[in-house]
Amino acid sequence: MTPLRTSPPFRRLWISQSLSAFGSQMTLVAVMFQVWQMTNSTAWTGAVGLAQAIPLIVLGLFAGSVVDRVDRRRLCLLTTGGHAACSLLLACQGFFGALPAIGVLGLVVVHSCLGAVGGPASRTFIAHLLPKHQLAAGLALRRIASQGAMLVGPALGGLVVGGLGVGGCYLIDALTFVAALYGVFGLPQMSPGGEPARPGLRGALDGLAFLAGTPVIRGALLTDLATTVLSMPISLFPSINAERFGDDPRTLGLFLTSIAVGGVAASLFSGTFTRLPRPGLVMLGGSATWGAALALFGMSPHPWIGLGFLVLAGAADTVSVVSRSTIVQTHTPSELLGRVSAAEQIVGQAGPDIGNMRGGLVADATSGAAALISGGLLCLGAVAAVGATTPGLRRSSVTLPVAATDQAP
Repeated sequence: MTPLRTSPPFRRLWISQSLSAFGSQMTLVAVMFQVWQMTNSTAWTGAVGLAQAIPLIVLGLFAGSVVDRVDRRRLCLLTTGGHAACSLLLACQGFFGALPAIGVLGLVVVHSCLGAVGGPASRTFIAHLLPKHQLAAGLALRRIASQGAMLVGPALGGLVVGGLGVGGCYLIDALTFVAALYGVFGLPQMSPGGEPARPGLRGALDGLAFLAGTPVIRGALLTDLATTVLSMPISLFPSINAERFGDDPRTLGLFLTSIAVGGVAASLFSGTFTRLPRPGLVMLGGSATWGAALALFGMSPHPWIGLGFLVLAGAADTVSVVSRSTIVQTHTPSELLGRVSAAEQIVGQAGPDIGNMRGGLVADATSGAAALISGGLLCLGAVAAVGATTPGLRRSSVTLPVAATDQAP
């Protein structure tokens, strides 16, 4: 809690971004529910993930190069204002006349374009605001905020959609982005120091060359990417909710909340795995457990037992994500951290979005249960393949490389 007491700018930023995270989780439920009601198709709910993923993939490392060249505070102000405007447009169409499904997806695409640029910028703020000895605490607080939003936001979103409709949910999200603007506005100027990234394609290629030439980071990102692309279940939740809970919007949020419950539990006991000397092995184990838990969720005949398997999946996901971040932070020189952070954002956000599209298409061709079970088994196979072909990932330790320790974080 020390960063919250000693740094007022960090405290304002943390509170405002926490509120915004709650609004975003609520909007995810509202978008999924609205698209499902319009189309009654898991392919369309999967397309929500595709609309989020494409901008992240296309902009990707180019956004990281921009972050390393401009005032990050000003860039984040622009993108956060754009997010608020998009949420207001979603609220208007929810209240006064729904857009067709393709129009809702178009606004989701705009949201994702803004996030592709603003996300890597906001990841750099903690190092600017806190001294070195408080960085770990600041990162932990950010993780707690995101887990808390995942825990409460989806369930709250389901309740708001059930009571006020999708328009009310989108309006609340717009207000949380206004709070996020306040938090960023109070920050000092944050121009990147040191050697700036080369502009355009050359800067992006520098980042790709580093990723390709560093097996440990490459293996960590490939593990997470393969896991999420092959087994992400969120696009299947409306269909499973219709099958097992009578299509009640108030229970739809419980699926995401169950994953978050597991994530929070794993966060509370994170010392049990963060102290282990080989985060690569821990990540592989967490990713494999995620796949197994989702396959069991697909096989479960009882809805509440199925939610228990989602809790297990959420705990495994936190173990995997924390271990991946440890590997990335301890093996990346600081002058490349912006572009590597952008690549990590692609993996962490676009991978699940593509996986949601895959799951929706498979479910349309077969069934929701078949999509869950096959995805979980494919995840297990992919994790085993990456682990077998990347021995450096299995043996990686938390020791900082020389190139990284000579630089400021």
